[in-house]
Amino acid sequence: MVNKSTFSALLIGLVVCAMAGTAQAHKVNVFAYAEDGTIHTESYFPDGKPAAGGTIEVYDQAKTRLLEGKTDREGKFSFPIPKREDLTIVINAGMGHRNEYTIRQDEM
Repeated sequence: MVNKSTFSALLIGLVVCAMAGTAQAHKVNVFAYAEDGTIHTESYFPDGKPAAGGTIEVYDQAKTRLLEGKTDREGKFSFPIPKREDLTIVINAGMGHRNEYTIRQDEM
């Protein structure tokens, strides 16, 4: 028979594990780099699967949206550098999967 304190500790452990799994389920990664006047993005899920068909939005430092596009089958999207300043790249991969990455001006 399990006493009350052991049961409570077990229950709390299960809740924490369930919450961690939920948080991980909504994670998507996005990375960007600049090369020859173009910014290249790569988006993927924690299991390595590409975030195909995700929406990429690019924002300047004033939070103005500069452009939007879709990732390809490999989770990639490229575009000409729209402004020479820090840019925030946002991936929306559906079902709450969202993340952002800032590429600094000195990386362009």
